[in-house]
Amino acid sequence: MQHDTLADAMSLIKNAEQSGKMECLIKPSSKLIGRVLKVMQENNYIGNFEYVEDGRAGIFKVQLIGHINDCGVIKPRYSVKRFELEKYEARFLPAQDFGVLILTTTHGVVSHIDARDLKTGGKLLAYVY
Repeated sequence: MQHDTLADAMSLIKNAEQSGKMECLIKPSSKLIGRVLKVMQENNYIGNFEYVEDGRAGIFKVQLIGHINDCGVIKPRYSVKRFELEKYEARFLPAQDFGVLILTTTHGVVSHIDARDLKTGGKLLAYVY
């Protein structure tokens, strides 16, 4: 029984990456998982990904390129103001300017770098480095 599909997807990516696989299948899929994958792709942590309809919830095929050391979700989903981002960077990422926090804002799902540029806060979803 799955309760958090984003957490399942992130652990699937992490385990496939650690075992040296070049592709992983994420099922069930959701719009949130697709948007998080898009942010990971924009920051060069994964290659291309595609959505495949299977008659149920769908599947994401994700190409792995070997750039992920660790990734996971942040629970509880903290609300963050834009000037508090540095505190959470220090908590979840191993070094400054290394890795990405993924958060949901009024502008959509973005990285903490884009959120800082947009001068907005949001809720923390995940981290990747």
